[in-house]
Amino acid sequence: MVRLLVEPFRDAYMQRALIEVLLLSGLAGIVSVYVLLRRLAFVGDALTHTIFPGVAIAFVAGQSLFLGALVAGLLSAVLLTWASRIPTVDQDAALGVLVGAFFSLGVVIVSTRQSYTADLTALLFGRILTVDTAEIIQTAVITAAVLVVLALLHKELVLRAFDPVAAEAMGYRVMALDLVVNGLVALVVVAGVRAVGTVLVIALLVVPGAIARLVTDRIGGLLVVSVGAAALCGYVGLAASYEASLNHRVRVGSGATIVVALTVAFLGAATVTTLVRRRRPAPTTPQADPVPA
Repeated sequence: MVRLLVEPFRDAYMQRALIEVLLLSGLAGIVSVYVLLRRLAFVGDALTHTIFPGVAIAFVAGQSLFLGALVAGLLSAVLLTWASRIPTVDQDAALGVLVGAFFSLGVVIVSTRQSYTADLTALLFGRILTVDTAEIIQTAVITAAVLVVLALLHKELVLRAFDPVAAEAMGYRVMALDLVVNGLVALVVVAGVRAVGTVLVIALLVVPGAIARLVTDRIGGLLVVSVGAAALCGYVGLAASYEASLNHRVRVGSGATIVVALTVAFLGAATVTTLVRRRRPAPTTPQADPVPA
């Protein structure tokens, strides 16, 4: 067991991949809690698709994928926030239109290249084993920026999640808070686009928070468990993909293996939680004192 967990990370490229995964785990694990509290899983999924044109344009033009994803991500966050505030437009319908339009545009742009299939696979599912030091620094900068924003606005964001009417009555700008959350989700997608791609990053945004919610209902506990689950599954996923590919000659994608590890962890947590709840004795209803005649 020690060999399986230590040997894969002796190579420099695996060490860089592990550092990137741990940074993404901290970033996505924290933001995942706010996504859970606001029930924004669909919005997160929409953002993973709406940044695809920016990534595709940067890729075809030979420019930085990070900058392309950043510009498209921030633009998408603004558009999604604005669309959700239009009273005459159904929010789900607006998200569906934006996702379809943006994602199709990205596919059209990538399809202009001869290596269309390979390029599309790399952009959608990532190549975490090829990350370099510059990309690790970019992820670290995004993580630090997100942590600063959350430290400054944690109370307001939690209030907005549980009681938006009270937040608005107390003078907070609800739309601005919504824009902040959508922007943070977009930054997670931007940070993870090279590592796990625009498709698999949604798992990092949703599953860690879902695992934490099965374990605890306290905000602090949610943050700790979410980050811990994401980091542990990232570590195990990388080690498992290395072991399968090099020692068993079964080629598996490292990013997808991390998502599989997260899914297994969620199913395990759900099973254990269900069994524990079934074994708990049912609360007894106190009997009323007999009424005197």
